[in-house]
Amino acid sequence: MTATVPFADALGVLRAAAEETRLRILVLLGDGELSVSDLTDILGQSQPRISRHLKLLVEAGLVVRHREGAWAFFRLREGVAGLVAPLIAALDGGAAPLSEDRARLQAVRAQRADAAQTFFARLAPQWDRVRSLHVPEATVEAAVLDVLGGGPIGSLVDLGTGTGRMLGLLAPRAAKATGLDANHAMLSVARANLERQGLTRIDLRQGDIHAPPFGRASFDLVLIHQVLHYLDDPARALREAARLVAPGGRLLVVDFAPHSLEFLRADEAHRRLGFAAEQVAGWLAEAGLTDVRLRHLAPPGGAEHQLTVTLWLAHHPESASGVPDRAVA
Repeated sequence: MTATVPFADALGVLRAAAEETRLRILVLLGDGELSVSDLTDILGQSQPRISRHLKLLVEAGLVVRHREGAWAFFRLREGVAGLVAPLIAALDGGAAPLSEDRARLQAVRAQRADAAQTFFARLAPQWDRVRSLHVPEATVEAAVLDVLGGGPIGSLVDLGTGTGRMLGLLAPRAAKATGLDANHAMLSVARANLERQGLTRIDLRQGDIHAPPFGRASFDLVLIHQVLHYLDDPARALREAARLVAPGGRLLVVDFAPHSLEFLRADEAHRRLGFAAEQVAGWLAEAGLTDVRLRHLAPPGGAEHQLTVTLWLAHHPESASGVPDRAVA
């Protein structure tokens, strides 16, 4: 049955949208989140003017705002887009002013991609050094896909998303995808990478993995990929991650097995030199998760002074009785 909308709510939405600049903003946000600066560049209007229009859209419940350092990003609010989506879809995007807005949107994204690439280029040599010590990234990604199985994911959050690589891998299978990272510059890289893949509707948030800004049981899949070894308190991070897993959902951790490469602590800011399989499994069990599955990806030929990548997949019981969800190969 089609969901109904209270008359007063519908009237407020239509009033908020019935202005040229605000309607253009809604069309642009229908293609992904944007900052005030982005919208200022695209629409050629002053920041105070754009901010006033956004304030009205937020108050009408059409748009949501979240902060990322000194920046604010805006996107269409879920659940109310049904009122404006048909209107946006019916508009002629090939005619002015929407065609001009779209062209400037692509230019803004290109500039953002160039800035992100410059930042990433400074870090790439360090990351390449670490990657050279373990199996190829493609092998890790294939293992991630294998342990998760081939079905739809539902809602996904990638904690410590970094460059957004895991979101790029898994978001096409998710009904909703979110990335969290503490670093604004890294989120800029992730945003540019995902836009390059055509993934513009992913919600990227700045926040602390030890206190993620999401409600309990919000996600069907929670992912922590190569993050734990940077943390002072990985057990706390796993407890917080487990809190986000919905009943019947899963938590996937990817990190290194124990090793003795001290230079990673000194040169690459690794706080922990890997984790024993039973250590992480124990933390997951203490956090209330069950049925922990393990997979080890050893370096070719078991080479010394290299890294083994371990995957831990844990499940949230479907009910308070502790019955685990369906097994995943």
